[in-house]
Order: sequence, then C-alpha cells, then structure tokens
Amino acid sequence: MGQEIDETHFTPEHFHRFSRRLKEETALLKQWLQEGRFRDEPARIGLELEAWLVDDQGLPTPRNEEVIRQCNDPHLETELARYNLELNTDPVALPGRPFSELAGVLEQRWARLREAARGQQCQPTLVGILPSVREADLSVAAMSGLKRYQALNEQVLALRNRRPIHLDIRGEEHITLDHPDVMLESAATSLQLHLQVSPGNAHRLFNAAVAASAATVGTAANSPLLFDHLLWAETRIPLFEQAVAVTPLHGGHAGPLARVGFGSGYARDALYGWFVENRQHFPVLLPVLQDAPPEDLAHLRLHNGTIWRWNRPLVEPHGGHDPHLRIEHRVMAAGPTLADVVANAAFFYGLVHGLLLKEPELEGRLPFVTAEANFYSAARHGLDATVTWLGQRQGPLRELILEELLPLARVGLEHQDVAGDEIRHWLGLIRERVTSGRTGAAWQRAWWHRHGPNAPALVQAMLRHQQTGEPVHRWAL
Repeated sequence: MGQEIDETHFTPEHFHRFSRRLKEETALLKQWLQEGRFRDEPARIGLELEAWLVDDQGLPTPRNEEVIRQCNDPHLETELARYNLELNTDPVALPGRPFSELAGVLEQRWARLREAARGQQCQPTLVGILPSVREADLSVAAMSGLKRYQALNEQVLALRNRRPIHLDIRGEEHITLDHPDVMLESAATSLQLHLQVSPGNAHRLFNAAVAASAATVGTAANSPLLFDHLLWAETRIPLFEQAVAVTPLHGGHAGPLARVGFGSGYARDALYGWFVENRQHFPVLLPVLQDAPPEDLAHLRLHNGTIWRWNRPLVEPHGGHDPHLRIEHRVMAAGPTLADVVANAAFFYGLVHGLLLKEPELEGRLPFVTAEANFYSAARHGLDATVTWLGQRQGPLRELILEELLPLARVGLEHQDVAGDEIRHWLGLIRERVTSGRTGAAWQRAWWHRHGPNAPALVQAMLRHQQTGEPVHRWAL
C-alpha cells in the first residue's frame, strides 16, 4: 500500500462512494480483459527490499525520513515505522543476465544508502525481524509521518472495535501479548518479488507461485527471534498475519477471509477473480476518494493494497492504454545479504517458470490445502520441514529442493533464455545454502545457542558479516 492519502477520518458517505467506485473499476478491469487490452510481452521482473536502520549498538534507529532525504534517491521510500525503509528496483527483462543486473543496481544503491545513513549516525541492515527490536520500540511515536499509516492504524482498530492486537506464536518457545496498535507489523521486513505476466498464463504462474511458496519461505527464512523468544524459522509470517487481524466482515458480504494470509485457493482466471474477491469479502479499510478517471483503477488498487495475500495480484492500468498484470511474491524475508536476496530471486523466478513448463496438471497433483500446509510447515521449521509434494509424496523440504526443485528452477530459467553462467552462479548459491542447512534463521538460532541471549550483540555480529558481502551459508559463528 504505497499510495499516500489526503485524509485520515472518514464518514459513512466516504465508504459508500468508495465502494461504488470500486465496483465500477472492477467491472472495467473485467472489460479490459475481455477486450484483450493486456499485451503478451517477455517476462519482466523487479523487487522491493525492506531494511532496518540501527545504531552502533545494534538497536533500531528511527531516522528513515532523514536518511532518505540525505540519500536523495527516488527508489527509496518510507515504511510504517521510522526505523524501516524500502529500496525498489526498476523492472528488468528476464532473458539475458537479469540477476547480475539486479545485483549491480542493488549494490550501488545500497552503498549510497549506507553513506547517507552514516551521516545520520546509523546503518542499514537486512533481516526479517530485527532481533534487538523491543516491544517498546513498536509504538505510534515511531510511526512514519505519512497520513496513510495513521489512517491504517485507525481503521484496523475500528474494525477490531478498539480491541488490542493479540499476538500468540508458539515455536521453540512461546510468546503471547497484547499490543494497542498496528505497529507490530513494522517488525516484519521482507523481500517482495514482482513478475509481470500476460493474461494467458497469469493464473498458472500465480498457482506456481503458490506451490513454490513452501520452498521459497523455507530457503529464505531469516526471522527466528521476536522479543528474545526463539519461535518459527520465519516468525515474520505469523507476526504479520496477527498484527493486522480484523474482525470478520458483516452486513451482507460473503466473508470472512483473513486480510493477511495464504489466500482462499488457486487462481482460475487471469487474476480477475482476486479483485472480485477483494470487493466481496473484504471491508474497505481506507475509503479515500481519488480525483482520477476510472481508467486509473485508483480505488481498486488502493483497496488491493490493504489486502496482504502472501502471493498478491497487482494491476498497473496506465490509463487503460497499455495495462499489465503482475504477481507479487511476498513470502521471503529480507536479507541476510544482497547476494542472498538475488539468489532467492533467481530461485523463485526459475521455479515458477519450471513449474509452468513441466507441470501442466499442477493444481490437480498438489491440492491447494496441501500447498498451504506445506507453506506453514516451512515457515515454522525452515529447511527441516516435512512437506507433501506432487502425487502426495512426503519428505524433507531440503531433499525436495536439492533433488527436484533446483533442477526445475534451472529448466525454467533456461527456457526464459537466462545466460548459463548466470543460472549456475545464482542457483549455485541456493544449492550451497540448502546443502549446508545454513539459512539466515539457522545461523541466528545457532549463534543464540552458542553465545547466549544477547540480541544487540547478535545484530552487531550480523552487521560484520553483512559488510563482507558473503552469503549467509559462509558465515562463521
């Protein structure tokens, strides 16, 4: 939900008019799809990478606006909390050497970000949940200044009838607490991968992303700690799901569905069904009326931005002249290094295209409920998860990745005309990580058991390793 808004207080008339515009724009999207307005183009990819700002003690530092202003880079944006920010890339074509191109861009922008942060006595770091963040840090006093964040907090609490957010996560240890606002969400930072798709294969690539989610969340797990509790390998998943949980819909709608979650099933059309589901099953959260023509789909996009499926459909309307569809894969944690981030991207893009190419009966061979169970098992246990794959074969996630999914990802990238040395390098990093079992989460957990529960010291150790650029499976304890 990256759009800024002008209002933070809304009347029933706002909701009524917004819902009317949303219905109109949803119908317009259907019309565009029926008319063939969306062109078939070569695959294009891009990413959003969320980061933390920390001081020399490894504690969160709320200075994102100052750092962004000093960096003066339009690819940097604020996030919900003032100790987070987001680094974006422009789209690149998948054929050729896309991952080396992304790596080069990220390294240049990261270097500028580090320099700007140094001027504000802090530094950026990549992790799914900062181990040293304390619940006291997660207050509205640390909220970024944009109105959309204030309105989000107010409307989520309104839908909850002002009840506090209840957090209850059971992993290696158990944590339960009540929090008065949505700022728990800001503790979760992610890598969001974007894939432009054509209407003809959009639903199949979306379903491939759903099926791949267990492998990607397990491979990229980097969030084992929250408030000094060892929880899931990717604690960011239950944290985010619970941080914006709202009461079920009422009043004639067909709900309830979780506002953050794995979704309600596989896609059955060119992603249009998700926008229908958005309108029918989810209450409008931010009824900001836009001074824009229907062709901008402004209300449809704003509403979609307040529904956080782990695989989310996106539409870029371009005024209806050259619209395109995208899939946003949201399951991976940020970090631990830029090399890990780009390797994660290569694995995801290769795997979904490999599944598209080699598994035409994917949805029948892997029921959605099985893909969902796999996802949460991998989020909880990482590479040690037991998953059920095509044909109801059960086994360790690590073996599945090494024996089947990495070869499938290689085939997918080859079919997209990615250079051979590019494939070998980036998928090679994934193979080394999975073989060793040393994900970001596994490294943090091992450090914690060896050195004891000292979160600031853990963050300082992470920073030292991150500055070498070496991927996480090569880090010493």
